[in-house]
Amino acid sequence: MLAALAGNGLIAVTKFVAAAMTGSSAMFSEAVHSSVDTGNQALLLHGMRRAGRPPDRAHPFGHGREIYFWAFVVAIMLFATGAGVSLYEGIVKIRHPTPIVSPNVNYIVLALAIVFESGSWLIAFREFRARKGRRGYLAALRLSKDPSLFTVLMEDTAAVTGLLIALVGVWLAEALAMPVLDGVASVLIGLVLAAVAVFLASETKGLLIGEAAAPEVIADVRRLAAEDSGVERVNELLTMHLGPRDVLLNLSADFADTLTAAQVEDTIARLDARIRAAHPEIRRIFVEAERWRPRPAGAGEGAEG
Repeated sequence: MLAALAGNGLIAVTKFVAAAMTGSSAMFSEAVHSSVDTGNQALLLHGMRRAGRPPDRAHPFGHGREIYFWAFVVAIMLFATGAGVSLYEGIVKIRHPTPIVSPNVNYIVLALAIVFESGSWLIAFREFRARKGRRGYLAALRLSKDPSLFTVLMEDTAAVTGLLIALVGVWLAEALAMPVLDGVASVLIGLVLAAVAVFLASETKGLLIGEAAAPEVIADVRRLAAEDSGVERVNELLTMHLGPRDVLLNLSADFADTLTAAQVEDTIARLDARIRAAHPEIRRIFVEAERWRPRPAGAGEGAEG
């Protein structure tokens, strides 16, 4: 990510120079976009470093959820700065169109940026594909608990899309002698950034509030508990992500009435070991012994949604 951070910074400077030389609003929007991406990557690195701090007295469950906060800040910056400036610049150019000067400068800068951003996107996509498992791509995006992964992928997707829009907009503005199309391209880039920002904000908001583990993880934990000979019935099973790979589990179970207190303790220890072995991301397990009671009709385990 450090290499991408430095690369994005250099690309942003190059785009600003090209925008100043040619007067292209689409190029200026892309320069702002690259600047925002550079700042966002720095924020994510900062969030990852702070999230890795060990638990302390004030934060006994650790600082893992801090990465969710900084990912939410990234979404706000992308919307307010990237999308806002691009939309404003495009509207100004549409209202007061001016010809692009030396368009070849734009073509060279955009072509080089497309090559770099495509390589960055390919790396992010391969990592995402390797982690998504059997889920579809959209489902994997929505269920991902690691903002450092899906944020980078979505930002790279927006970057490549924005560059292609800018390239087509600049070419059409020159070929058709319609500089207003340069402004239209800037508006379209702003809309792409706004859509990505809204998606990222929605996903990270759920993680900030407290999102459950993946449905298949919950189902497997329930199976492991139900298969134990000392458990009569699994009552309630609640999970919450404290970080991308840090899950809190609260399990309520009805143990066999014939078990002694010592045997219940042995059963809990056995459950703890089996769950941790199957799902290392579950780092904190709390087991509650409780007699089973029928749940009211329509009641569900809200943390599993």
